[in-house]
Amino acid sequence: MLYYLSQFSEYFGPLRVLENVTPRAGGACLTAFLISMMFGNRIILKLVSLKLGQPIRTAEEVHKLYELHEGKKGTPTMGGVLIIASILGAVFLWAIPTNPFVIALTVVLLGLGFLGFLDDYRKVKKRNTAGVSAKGKLLLQLLFCGGAAVFLLLHDVETRDYLQSIYVPFLKNPLVGVELAEVKPVFGVTPQVMFWVALGFFLLVMVGGSNAVNLTDGLDGLAIGCMMVAAMSYAIFAYVTGNAEFAKYLLLPHHSRVSEVTVFCMATVGAGAGFLWFNCYPARVFMGDTGSLSLGGLLGMMAICSRQELLLVIIGGVFVMEAMSVILQVGSFKLTGKRIFRMAPIHHHFELMGWKETKVITRFWILAIMFALAGLATLKIR
Repeated sequence: MLYYLSQFSEYFGPLRVLENVTPRAGGACLTAFLISMMFGNRIILKLVSLKLGQPIRTAEEVHKLYELHEGKKGTPTMGGVLIIASILGAVFLWAIPTNPFVIALTVVLLGLGFLGFLDDYRKVKKRNTAGVSAKGKLLLQLLFCGGAAVFLLLHDVETRDYLQSIYVPFLKNPLVGVELAEVKPVFGVTPQVMFWVALGFFLLVMVGGSNAVNLTDGLDGLAIGCMMVAAMSYAIFAYVTGNAEFAKYLLLPHHSRVSEVTVFCMATVGAGAGFLWFNCYPARVFMGDTGSLSLGGLLGMMAICSRQELLLVIIGGVFVMEAMSVILQVGSFKLTGKRIFRMAPIHHHFELMGWKETKVITRFWILAIMFALAGLATLKIR
């Protein structure tokens, strides 16, 4: 909302700074952090008073892991509400609320946040780790993510043309897309076909991201730390994509309104930092599915808005690693009756190898930074 104060810059010159994305992105990051710090303790105490403690799997289910995590039992969950509130408060203050990309990001954050809250509530109410059914969860994920994707694809001609292409890192032209005046994809298809291709692809990115972050959220501060690194990376991509000169020089797709995504990304970084203050080992609060499902879907939408969906495999390397460990573990057990890892997701494998929880977290954060730097390096390789 502060952006609109720039219209009065003729009366007070310094207000002109609010026209620029960079100071507003910085303001959003700081604001989200301060909101988290101001309300974090109150929300934690409220969650404790409501007895919304995190249920953990029994010793019969996870054996030795139960001994390692027994002390976490009863730690309040649903802390994702703090993250979501901090992000939205900062975005409302510093971003342009009518921007279509900001609206789509908000829909995904709130929609998947609601799904996660419902899942957490059922787990706490039943005092076990069973929440919303897998089919029900997938259906709601498709509904909220699909709604945001369709909104963007049908918003206006410029946004539709911008989104109806699939870009591959290292290639200056899109791999698949509609042949526009300035865009010559490798594989050209009709606008009608591309609409459905894009919609299906976007759903895969957002739902996949949502579930991958959810699987990563198993140790204190692990998921939120990796999320902050990835969001910071996409803030850079969104800023470059929204700047005509930078986008042209780096051979990236351009859309002037994508620059507002930078504000959203930095608000996520700030909210993550504030939440990590309370979530670092030993955690006083867990984000729960309220946070992990919404943040994962949000990360997918950030990648879509900046047209760097496939690069999410690199930038979100830790999340991919966690998800793949589960897929490989389940596939191997069903096919051969043997397990590849001691336990999946893979962070539990390292715990059972004898690594301390803090060591696993720190090393995964290091990996997240390395993956992000590798993704950012592709800016000059096209």
